[in-house]
Amino acid sequence: MADQEQAEIRLTVARLRQEHEDFDAAINAMIQTGCDALRIQRMKKKKLVIKDRLSKLEDQIIPDIIA
Repeated sequence: MADQEQAEIRLTVARLRQEHEDFDAAINAMIQTGCDALRIQRMKKKKLVIKDRLSKLEDQIIPDIIA
């Protein structure tokens, strides 16, 4: 993998981590204010999608080591 491509992936990972943290804070605020459970569930689902994307990108950066 080229250095440029790896740098772009790392930048995307950093952005997604921040977005994941933002969703976490928003979900906690929604729970504290007693927001609609359906909205909270939708936010959690979006947060999970972000986490899945993060995992896939991190797997591209860190190669599998066959023991």
